[in-house]
Amino acid sequence: MYRRINFSPTILLVCLSILMYSCSPTGSNWPQFRGADNNMVAIGMDYPTEWNDSLNVLWSTNLTGAGWSSPIVFGDKIFVTSAVLEKAAPESAPNVQPTPPPPPPAQGKQQGPPPPKAEDNSYTKEVYRWELTCYDLKSGKELWKQVARNGNPRAKKHAGSTYACETPVTDGKRVYAYFGMNGVYCYDFKGNLLWQKEVGTFKTLNGWGTGSSPVIYKDILYIQVDNEESSFMLALDAATGNEKWKVSRDEKTNYATPVIWNNKLRSELVTVGKSVRSYDPLTGSLIWQLKMSFEMSLPSPVYDSEHIYLGISGGPGKKGVFCAIKAGSEGDITPADSGLVSSGVEWTVKEAGISSPSPLLYKGLLYLLNGRGGELECLEASSGKQVYKNKIENVGACWSSPWAFNDQIYFFDEKGVTQVIQAGKEFKVLSKNTLTDKFWASVAITEDAYIFRGVKRLYCVKK
Repeated sequence: MYRRINFSPTILLVCLSILMYSCSPTGSNWPQFRGADNNMVAIGMDYPTEWNDSLNVLWSTNLTGAGWSSPIVFGDKIFVTSAVLEKAAPESAPNVQPTPPPPPPAQGKQQGPPPPKAEDNSYTKEVYRWELTCYDLKSGKELWKQVARNGNPRAKKHAGSTYACETPVTDGKRVYAYFGMNGVYCYDFKGNLLWQKEVGTFKTLNGWGTGSSPVIYKDILYIQVDNEESSFMLALDAATGNEKWKVSRDEKTNYATPVIWNNKLRSELVTVGKSVRSYDPLTGSLIWQLKMSFEMSLPSPVYDSEHIYLGISGGPGKKGVFCAIKAGSEGDITPADSGLVSSGVEWTVKEAGISSPSPLLYKGLLYLLNGRGGELECLEASSGKQVYKNKIENVGACWSSPWAFNDQIYFFDEKGVTQVIQAGKEFKVLSKNTLTDKFWASVAITEDAYIFRGVKRLYCVKK
């Protein structure tokens, strides 16, 4: 005999909540550059508001090699990529040319341009090893380290950069380490190599190197390979590394990381360059494009269900441009006659404070951090109208993206000084915190801790 059991609405709600929690990712996951939603908004509830070298640092651990890539977190594991210099290029003797005798009077001055300077290929004599390291979130203990590649760099980099600028990404099953033209490598969570793939070797602007990080969506890994010779967007099967599609791009070197924009109508793969382009993530078909007024992009977009907000930094002595694009846009949405709006562009700010750090969207306001000098600009997301623009004194160069928590805006400079700013329409500096190291990587945020990657050490800041 069976007995009918009646569940009250309260019991059903509790059971449903438990089921949803057990089937969803844990709150500690920060699986890619700028977090799961590309928004740098803290996902937990109880973070420290004050820290320094001896306050609220749960642990720190030494790092080997160099890398401007950011840490990522999934479950109880932290993943970090690095490039370790094993052998420097041999020093060459100074290239001293004999002074030519002056030409005879009848010959006059030498005609034509001066001979081109010899290209510096000393990097081809260097030896590096490219590493992916897994750390325990609770203790900072190294769980495993894998050498993805060992050998000579395939392309040049800027003297102030590294060969590990791209942040890895994980889908919770595998972790993908991308080292630009030195290849992409897929591992399981135990450190076993599952597959690897080369993307090619191409010259970058001034030999500065690469920096755009990979993203993943529905078991597809996306890599934006923009350079001076042959730019393209590449989609790989995440499980095998096999190519799913590849689209050529009329672009030169760019550093912005693409995003998957899940808006109210569809999901789009959006890239920023001299043209902003939206692709169908499954096929690579172009959905819309917007021609911008600058050549190279650094910051990545932010978005909500209605708009995606993006811009291009102007460079030294130049202001950038920043705009809002509507969900559902199609075709060429470039405003006519240098205008500010179009069928797809809600608004444009022609002289915006966008720079190397990516913008932050928080509670209807956009925060643009200038990479030089500590200038913070706040815009209304609905209109692009400037709320304020203020300069914080004694701020060093800022390369990492700002983040938000509990009505406060945080950002740190390369000297390790974190500024805490009141969120909202009134500008107010609240406090600052300092770690003694050099910082270019953006923070990874768990449910109750911050993971900072410095040059020397990896830090877990927690109450």
